[in-house]
Amino acid sequence: MSTVRKPVPLAPMSVIDFLEWPGDGLGRRFQLVDGEPRATAPASATHGLIQLTLGSLIRRHLIDTGSPYRVVAEPAVVPRIRANANLRVPDLGVTCSPIGAGQIELPDPVLLIEVLSPGNETETRRNVWAYASIPSVQEILIVHSTRIAAELLRRRADLSWPADPEMIAQDGPLRLASIDFTGPLADIYADTHLA
Repeated sequence: MSTVRKPVPLAPMSVIDFLEWPGDGLGRRFQLVDGEPRATAPASATHGLIQLTLGSLIRRHLIDTGSPYRVVAEPAVVPRIRANANLRVPDLGVTCSPIGAGQIELPDPVLLIEVLSPGNETETRRNVWAYASIPSVQEILIVHSTRIAAELLRRRADLSWPADPEMIAQDGPLRLASIDFTGPLADIYADTHLA
C-alpha cells in the first residue's frame, strides 16, 4: 500500500491553519516558523534519553514537593512575536496553569527546555529567542547532547534577559529557580554513553 503524501503548503500559514493541517502523510513532526511548516529531524537515542530523564527528574521533584506545576513533553508554545504565524515545540515545558481537555498550546509556560543536538543547533537557538518573547517564561534551559553541559537563561527582576546564558559545566549543579529544583547536571545523562 502506498502512502499518500500531502504537500507542505507553499503559502504562509496561520497557527489556526497549521493546527488544522493534517501533516504531510509521512508521520513527520512539524513546527510553524514564521508561517512556514518546518519538519523536525528525528532525535538521536541520546537526545531522547536526556529528554526523558530530565522530564522524569522534574516530574518527581514536582510531585515530591507538592508543587502545582506540571511538566509536559514536546508541548506546543506560541511566541508573543508574530504569534499568528509561529508555533514552536520545545523538548519539555513546565506550567502551573490548568490544561484543558484537547488543549494543544501549553498555557503560561514558566520553564522551556531544549536538548541541543548537532543537527538542530541553528533551529534550537532561533526557538530560544522566540521563547524569550513569551511573558510567562522565566527560564530557558539548553541541554547539550554531545557532552555534559547546559546553558541557562533566566529572566531578570526587571523582566529583561541576560546577553549571554549561564554556562553549567559537567560537575556543576543545575538550579532551576522557576520550579525550585536543584540537582547534579550529570544526573540527566544517566543511561547515556556520556554518563
